[in-house]
Amino acid sequence: MSAETNPDRRSGAATLRVEGLSYGVGDGRHLVDAVDLTAAPGETVGLVGPNGSGKTTLLRCVYGALRPTHGRALLDGGDLHTMTAKARARRVATVPQDGQTEFELTVREVVAMGRSPHRRFWEPDTAADRALTDAALTRVGIAPLADRAFPSLSGGERQRALVARALVQRPALFVLDEPTNHLDIRHQLEVLSLIRELGTTNLLALHDLNLAAYFCDRLYVLKAGEVVASGTPADVLTPGLLADVYEVAAEVTPHPRTGAPTVVYLPASPAAAGTGPAATSN
Repeated sequence: MSAETNPDRRSGAATLRVEGLSYGVGDGRHLVDAVDLTAAPGETVGLVGPNGSGKTTLLRCVYGALRPTHGRALLDGGDLHTMTAKARARRVATVPQDGQTEFELTVREVVAMGRSPHRRFWEPDTAADRALTDAALTRVGIAPLADRAFPSLSGGERQRALVARALVQRPALFVLDEPTNHLDIRHQLEVLSLIRELGTTNLLALHDLNLAAYFCDRLYVLKAGEVVASGTPADVLTPGLLADVYEVAAEVTPHPRTGAPTVVYLPASPAAAGTGPAATSN
């Protein structure tokens, strides 16, 4: 495969800086409040926090679906919100949490849409575009589904198709909202490994703290729209933080093989541990 048709080849990772970013709604609440965040070239940065903490809103502000009320998001010093949508799409690829479409496009057509920012709207796909699309379908393991209608896919298959679409954009920055959503364990590991291997700068929201600990270089913890902790997974994922942010008891120990912090959740109290079926059966 040549460099021009390799979906894993990138023109260079970017530096992302989020400065004082807030997003307010009509009743005066801030879904995201004065967030500062950085991601260095080639770094994988994770957003973690409970439901409603602002992870998705922050990601949408970064990739341009929402305009911040205050602050800005900069890519290599350029304000992402002053770029045209097409210019932004040449540099930023997005995998949303739930990729629905009402159009009866095939999987191949959905993936090929990733090439749109790189050509004029009236220009057809080139042979290089088609090769990139085929390579990306193979890379995420859905080449046999290429001619299927996209809405007919399972949630996990759609998610992999959207990752393939992002691959053919050949971005400098990947923004992913729960990229393992709907995926079985094998494909969770494969997709996150792929993202790590690309060499892009990656900003992703993850629900599973153990996956976040293993695949992310640094984590930002959100609570009620604010960053309450940031640092390496080992620095951030502590029993005290989990109790404060998630309101759960947990033990955190280094994994004996990977060294990554591993979170084990504990029952709320000894009494709670004795209320399940196993405890009451004879």
